[in-house]
Amino acid sequence: MSIGVAFSIKADLGTSPISSVPYVLSLIVKISVGQLTIAMHCLFVLLQIVILRKKYQLIQLMQIPVAIVFGMMIDFSVYLLRNLQYSSYFVQWIFCLIGIILVAVGVSMEVTANVVTLAGEGLVLAICKVLPVKFSNMKMCFDCVLVVIAALISILMKGELLGIREGTIAAAVFVGLLSKPICLPMTKWMNQWISVKEK
Repeated sequence: MSIGVAFSIKADLGTSPISSVPYVLSLIVKISVGQLTIAMHCLFVLLQIVILRKKYQLIQLMQIPVAIVFGMMIDFSVYLLRNLQYSSYFVQWIFCLIGIILVAVGVSMEVTANVVTLAGEGLVLAICKVLPVKFSNMKMCFDCVLVVIAALISILMKGELLGIREGTIAAAVFVGLLSKPICLPMTKWMNQWISVKEK
């Protein structure tokens, strides 16, 4: 997922929704995307606790160290791709699509594993536990809300729209839509693999 985020940043078509708020803030306060991602995910953990209350599972506090690793990996992935350049609008979209696919696969693996997710997906799952909404639909709505928040921050703080473009909208729509068809066969394969191992 961190490499997917880095690809979306390098595409320069607007970063992925889950990183839109940290990315826009990084352009304003000059703190790295990874560090701001860690802070945002810690806030998401607090929101999960508020939403679920007594139903909150303490194992999900592991989202905090996971968030720290994820944030560090985003900064590292951006560093790895620092020399990657695009030569045309078409290549920008290739980078953007790679980012979308990698993030969707990462989300699917998290949900399929059903252990500890990133705090963003954890918050979506928490909302799904209290509202009768499918994960893929709520994920899409959640991503759209993040994009709107990032846009408001950008306009209010800088007077212009930064870090949000057509690639951001594409990711907001397609990460959620792709996560379901990727997740279902992955779950089936993992269940078959586990049953074979048990025999």
